[in-house]
Amino acid sequence: MSTFQIGLWAIGAAVVLAVWAYNRWTTRRHLPKRSRPEAAVPTAEEARDPRPASDERQEPTLGEVGVSAVPGATVAEPGLGVPAARTAGLTPALDALVPLALEQVVSGDAVLAALPGTRRVGSKPFSVEGLNATGGDWESPRPGQRYSALQAGVQLANRTGPLNEIEFSEFVVKVQAFADTLAASPDCPEMMQEVNRARELDQFAGMHDAQLTFSVRARRAAWSPGYLTQHASELGFVAGALPGRMVLPAATPGDAPVLVLRYETQVALADDPEQIALREFFLTLDVPHVAREERPFVRMREAAQALAQTMEGLVTDAAGQALGADQMDQIGAELEVLYDALQARGLPAGSPLTRRLFS
Repeated sequence: MSTFQIGLWAIGAAVVLAVWAYNRWTTRRHLPKRSRPEAAVPTAEEARDPRPASDERQEPTLGEVGVSAVPGATVAEPGLGVPAARTAGLTPALDALVPLALEQVVSGDAVLAALPGTRRVGSKPFSVEGLNATGGDWESPRPGQRYSALQAGVQLANRTGPLNEIEFSEFVVKVQAFADTLAASPDCPEMMQEVNRARELDQFAGMHDAQLTFSVRARRAAWSPGYLTQHASELGFVAGALPGRMVLPAATPGDAPVLVLRYETQVALADDPEQIALREFFLTLDVPHVAREERPFVRMREAAQALAQTMEGLVTDAAGQALGADQMDQIGAELEVLYDALQARGLPAGSPLTRRLFS
């Protein structure tokens, strides 16, 4: 074989090797980025005690750059094994109320036995409270207690709309049946008065409701679910109750999560999710459900930007438009106006009453 032929063989081999290397590099580049083997997503229980298990230096998290990530309970993610959500009692501000006069003090056991089988009227929650004969406070009926008066209520409005005439009539029928069992006398309000109150409250709620969502989209290589959850857990997110969901807990146990991170449920349920290419996830803030003191929008903005930076992503709105600093500032200013309006109405964001209205 001549020197010329040997040279051609060498060039051909080099070309083949270069093509193979390029294809391998391209394939690896487009594979989903995977999490480190040692990484683990904290549970809500572990998040309550975030102290490191050793004295090794810990990498900075979002909480160390001005955004706290305090462990706590979530109401939007039941099943985390955390305390139940705080609830607001019956109030004229949010409920149509029916006082029930009693001929004599009744036991909590009797009241519980007389309650209707369903605690809803149409799409609205139905509740009964008793005036504790010993403590003198209105409360949900409890076994072993005695009550000198009762009141029933139905919520005037929620995110399904206002209480209507049909629902109010159903409410009156349900209250009357409950009262007859206990030999109580109900004093029902006038229907149209309560329906009109419901419409006004629903109009206010509709004008001051906000559920803000940011999308983070991959610029280059896709991610595996484990890669995403690994980076999110470093910012204080914990596993949610549903597949494909993580939450940033609030400071107070029982409060709604500050933020919810979600991606495709089918991806999370795949036989081998680490082989699935994930190109987008979402951060959501349910504004009326999160206290202003939690600085929820600031934390949402910084979390989105931190994840986009470390994962090579782009922060966009729900329509896919990139969000810059100016747009973020404008959104923040509009949310401050909304917080002020809720506060002025006596419905501060994150309070039990507000969360009940915007449910």
